[in-house]
Amino acid sequence: MEKRLTWTLPKRSGRNATGVVTTRHQGAREKRRYREIDWKRNKRGISARVVAIEYDPNRTADLVLVQYVDGERRYILAPETLRVGQKIVSGESAPLTAGNALPLKAIPVGTMIHCLELAVGQGAKLVRGAGGAAVIQGFEGEWALVKLPSGEIRRIGSGAYATIGQVGNPDWKNINLGKAGRKRHMGIRPTVRGTAQNPRSHPHGGGEGRSGEGMHPKTPWGKSARGNRTRNKSKYSHKMIVQRRK
Repeated sequence: MEKRLTWTLPKRSGRNATGVVTTRHQGAREKRRYREIDWKRNKRGISARVVAIEYDPNRTADLVLVQYVDGERRYILAPETLRVGQKIVSGESAPLTAGNALPLKAIPVGTMIHCLELAVGQGAKLVRGAGGAAVIQGFEGEWALVKLPSGEIRRIGSGAYATIGQVGNPDWKNINLGKAGRKRHMGIRPTVRGTAQNPRSHPHGGGEGRSGEGMHPKTPWGKSARGNRTRNKSKYSHKMIVQRRK
């Protein structure tokens, strides 16, 4: 771990600035240090060597520690095929090899990418989880059509940067945690079924014996839990979506 690129991650335990729980089932995790990651890849045309591949407790993907020729060290997400000792570079003329960052307009159709910017210069926002990869489907004027891991096809400015390859650690989803204690170390508290609660705590609660809900599934706040669409139909970026996820 490169200490200069880390700091202590404060515990929030699912609470906001006023101390109110806004995200349930969080708390009492182990101490962690946050690793500062280079999402922008803005050292254009300067090559870097992979020094180490490291575990990150704050995300599902692994990290790569790279050292540039000028001596600076940075963290990036680890692509699946990148190994210690290999070289990476960012820029419009970079080779199409795993770990290199290029603008979408310089990447051929059908190429797998990750760490994708939504707006030019903003830094990577999309496809950052373990095993994730998006695919460029084509180009439409100044827009690139990108198929995201969810199946959604979206327009993104062709000047936005993305990293070649698939995010590493694809077997993350197959890990069996093995015991409740490991879940607690991760900061995830137990979840109680709605039917086991009283009616003041959950819409499914109450009733004599083990009664079913007797109603459509609901969240604790009374919203439908049947998977109804919740996206705002007048959202500013709605026109960027060519095909919604299935």
